[in-house]
Amino acid sequence: MKKGQVYDGIVERMEFPNKGIVVLEDGKKVVVKNALPGQRIAFSVNKVRKGRGEGRLLEVLEKSPMELKESPCEHFGKCGGCTFMNLDYQKQLQLKEQQVRELLEPVYAPYQEQRGGTLFSDIFEGIKASPIHYAYRNKMEFSFGDGYKDGPLCLGMHKRGSFHDIVTVAGCKIVDEDYSKILSAALYYFQEQGTPFYHKMSHIGYLRHLLVRKAVKTGELLVDLVTTSQMEDEAEDKLLQGFGVVLQQLKLEGKIVGILHTCNDSLADAVINEGTEVLYGQDYFYEELLGLRFQITPFSFFQTNSLGAEILYETAREYVADAGNGKVVYDLYSGTGTIAQILAPVAEKVIGVEIVAEAVEAAKRNAYLNGLHNCEFLAGDVFKVLDEIESRPGLIILDPPRDGIHPKALERIIRYGVEKMVYISCKPTSLARDLEVLQARGYMVERMCCVDMFPFSGHVESICLLHRKDS
Repeated sequence: MKKGQVYDGIVERMEFPNKGIVVLEDGKKVVVKNALPGQRIAFSVNKVRKGRGEGRLLEVLEKSPMELKESPCEHFGKCGGCTFMNLDYQKQLQLKEQQVRELLEPVYAPYQEQRGGTLFSDIFEGIKASPIHYAYRNKMEFSFGDGYKDGPLCLGMHKRGSFHDIVTVAGCKIVDEDYSKILSAALYYFQEQGTPFYHKMSHIGYLRHLLVRKAVKTGELLVDLVTTSQMEDEAEDKLLQGFGVVLQQLKLEGKIVGILHTCNDSLADAVINEGTEVLYGQDYFYEELLGLRFQITPFSFFQTNSLGAEILYETAREYVADAGNGKVVYDLYSGTGTIAQILAPVAEKVIGVEIVAEAVEAAKRNAYLNGLHNCEFLAGDVFKVLDEIESRPGLIILDPPRDGIHPKALERIIRYGVEKMVYISCKPTSLARDLEVLQARGYMVERMCCVDMFPFSGHVESICLLHRKDS
């Protein structure tokens, strides 16, 4: 097996999140992303390391028996946004549950005897479906660019496997029709104006991203145009004024409550706020979860599936049961404080720690909005901030970013010796790594399940209840 060689083979299985595994005749394994179990594929080898290769998918020669005859989205295969749009939803759930089980069961197995012989299948409760499968996202970041070199202006998602090319995704199935109407109106307007997009190589151009957020419960919409500063003020003011008028004239199911303009001159291909102005309305909207109301700004962290988030947080509340009643609860990596506010009515006090200062300010506003006066939110790195908190916790909730918990922070958390913890993870490989440490230090897995927050993608949330062995 050498770099550049082309093979074909059957995908035997899939590893989290989208890694198809092909075994060649000589027994060597090749990882090919975005290939499904049962597919016969052609692929080229682009990396070989210790007898294991990585390949790039060239063509699906034969469909998998688990695939639909036709994808419901016309953009599937070209757009890099979805992995499983060619699978029935129940098949997606089965695949995700299997992947999480294969990752976490080997981590649990060495401690099975300490749980009195309790099998993994006895503590693993499977996967909970998203309440809706289509049009579930409350946030999309569309990119400006072209579909091919020197082609016409496009607005949408990156092409699969491409850093430069963009696919215009009007009719995207994971958002509702209002997103498509806003996308199409923005694209047509800037095409008519001849507005140049930002080229990643030359760093020249104006249009970068279009951020659209919509609340499922209230129907409120926030639209933020992200550009460089490479336009004279007078011309820019005229262009942005016209853009605002176009959006306000749209007939939408929801209601636009704010149209914003964000400047971003950074070299990174990401939405970075270097200054935001309000073109129309306000710079926030409201969403509701489990009877609580949340004010969300363009860059606030908030779960992208509002109805799925209710399932996730209801599960967390069920796992906690009475463990937090009358106690000090730590909500670590608290984001905008959603979990903290859900537990606040029964806790003595909830202390949230979050490194993003804007999210902390949002959490404070939301707690005030919901009439919760026993919440405290602190900005900073968890490892450093914990030393500054005088109140000791009786319960700890962990909801870290994708990379999991820093080893030093995890050791600090374990030393509190709380009876119970709840760990919410958006990346099961990170959860598996951290569970190794938690179990070795005396915590046992009591209950565990998955919640599908991201239909048609390879991602899945996991939630785990742990208790201290000697408690």
